[in-house]
Amino acid sequence: MTSACITPVILCGGSGTRLWPLSRKSYPKQFVPLVDEQTLFQASAKRLSGGTDQLKFAAPVVLTGSDFRFIVTEQLSAIGIDPGAILIEPEGRNTAPAILAAALHVSATHPEAIMLVAPSDHVVPDTAAFHAAVEKGLAAVENGKLVTFGIKPTHAETAYGYLELTTQPDDSGTAIDLKQFVEKPDAERAAEMVTAGTFMWNAGIFLFKAKDIIAAFAEHAPGLTAPVAAAVETAQVDLGFLRLDAEAWAQAEDISIDYAVMERAANLAVVPFDGGWSDLGGWDAVWRELGPDADGVVTSGEATAIDCENSLLRSDSEHLEIVGIGLKNVMAIAMNDAVLVADMSCAQDVKKAVAALKAKGAAQATMFPKDHRPWGWFESLVVGGRFQVKRIHVHPGAALSLQSHFHRSEHWIVVEGTARVTVDDEVKLVTENQSVYIPLGAVHRMENPGKVPMVLIEVQTGSYVGEDDIIRYEDVYSRGQGAKG
Repeated sequence: MTSACITPVILCGGSGTRLWPLSRKSYPKQFVPLVDEQTLFQASAKRLSGGTDQLKFAAPVVLTGSDFRFIVTEQLSAIGIDPGAILIEPEGRNTAPAILAAALHVSATHPEAIMLVAPSDHVVPDTAAFHAAVEKGLAAVENGKLVTFGIKPTHAETAYGYLELTTQPDDSGTAIDLKQFVEKPDAERAAEMVTAGTFMWNAGIFLFKAKDIIAAFAEHAPGLTAPVAAAVETAQVDLGFLRLDAEAWAQAEDISIDYAVMERAANLAVVPFDGGWSDLGGWDAVWRELGPDADGVVTSGEATAIDCENSLLRSDSEHLEIVGIGLKNVMAIAMNDAVLVADMSCAQDVKKAVAALKAKGAAQATMFPKDHRPWGWFESLVVGGRFQVKRIHVHPGAALSLQSHFHRSEHWIVVEGTARVTVDDEVKLVTENQSVYIPLGAVHRMENPGKVPMVLIEVQTGSYVGEDDIIRYEDVYSRGQGAKG
């Protein structure tokens, strides 16, 4: 087989509610270092780069939401990967419209392109084994097949959908025709399928030619073709991103690729994969992935377990110690604004906690403690009736917008690095241990002119300290008046 070049398509949406409180709508699990120093998104991007003698990966195409576009570029830059394109979805419409948009975008310049579509939040420890599996799928793709990857089950999991194969896989890794998709089973049915040997977990990873998946959409989901094609054709370039047209995109059905195409197509094949895989769909999966000790215990961060069994204790706060004594089958995850304590068997019910918090209007349901922006991030340290104290981290070379406020004044104290501060007509450098006052209504901006991060403490005082109290005059990130930061 000749060498093939594959275009990776990384799906980078979703909210990961089952991994609350670490994963939230404003900062979902793919951007968090859950099991390693790198985030799941970074690990996925690295896995879909480089290649072998038989396959090479082109620059990835990433689909994400507007709120995450700068996080995507920042995290890719940190690992030295330059994306081929970042497509901005105006709103989440599930995987089918996203994959069709990517296929139309890729096929516009490379009609014969082979696409490898993968979620951004999966764990695949053995990259070489995964690349070998992709190689096995190429022969089926050349024969016009739509290839999906099936994971050899390690246990009777009820949180995954399954793929039933026409024959039991051997050790060759060769693609096998798909008999049918199976919805998430109950425990008894899952055990039966694992024993049968012809069922595999549905990984939601796909390999096909762009032209073949476009043809499949035209045959099996023709109603998606016109709105998605219009969204791609009238997309606007924005700071290097490609914004899909919102009006056309809104007409696309909210539907998964499985329901729209895969369960209806006859030309499907499955590549069996047993090199290790997890979608980290719950804290129990994180517990398994991190490798429990002899007592079945996993601790992470500032966590201590005493006489515990089969438990996960994790602290993701720099200054919060979590201690468990005599716990059995418990998962306890602590952050500085929220703590989850649950029986390990309730891992799939964590999303109920998010729903309950939303119902009571708690910000913790969706908002991450650190509010990430194109220029860096901030976190609120103290909030009172007429004041707020923040820690603000500005990346080297980054700048906040030129802005003013109606209802508050601000005091800035630089604690790390150097800030270039604009207040009306005055521009000056403010170094560590120095401060500056921003009167109410003053036009101001902070920049980091240095090569190291700049950190300052901001004290806001006034009748209203909400993030929407802002008039923006200039912004290098082209955000509108209503945008924050």
